[in-house]
Amino acid sequence: MLFLGWICLLLHVFVAFGTELTFELSDNEKQCFFEDIEKDVKFEIDFQVIAGGNYDVDCFVTGPENNLLYNEKKKQYDSFSHTATMSGVYKVCFGNEFSTYTHKTVYLDFRHGDEKPLVETMVGTSPLTQMESSCVSIHEVLKVVADSQTWYRLREAHDRTGAEHLHQRVTYWSIGETVLLFVIGVGQVMMLRSFFSEKKGSVAAAT
Repeated sequence: MLFLGWICLLLHVFVAFGTELTFELSDNEKQCFFEDIEKDVKFEIDFQVIAGGNYDVDCFVTGPENNLLYNEKKKQYDSFSHTATMSGVYKVCFGNEFSTYTHKTVYLDFRHGDEKPLVETMVGTSPLTQMESSCVSIHEVLKVVADSQTWYRLREAHDRTGAEHLHQRVTYWSIGETVLLFVIGVGQVMMLRSFFSEKKGSVAAAT
């Protein structure tokens, strides 16, 4: 059973098409990614900003003739699907040009094409063997697990960034309060000392 699981896992890896990555997008910067896609092939794009600023980014997708297929401004996350009307290089770009001092961390999942059948006999009408059926079942479960892990990783990264940002703000606020209390304390002591200090002019006048 363990050997069967490893076989299905390898099959699951080798039949995947597309790009999945996380990259840094500096302020006033634009990054583009290119994919060569055949005609009538469907592609899907999912992206999400997981760190930086207001968690927003510009995104646009163009076709082989530089025709605009998708264009959104200051999006935190979105999905886009399209069927290629002609063969060529398709481009997806992310822009952070509206930000002057904050960089972003962006997750991108670029998938294209239909997944090949896990078992060649699935294309025909012949029934699957027990081992083939088990491979297909494990394959479907692994797809669900992979999608769930990706979602949880993105959520964990987003929450961690928010927690670190909150911790930084609390630290700075605490330091500011400490300095302010120290200044107020020293000022009060100096003021009280001035009330009880003897003035030379008054002493001379009394003598």
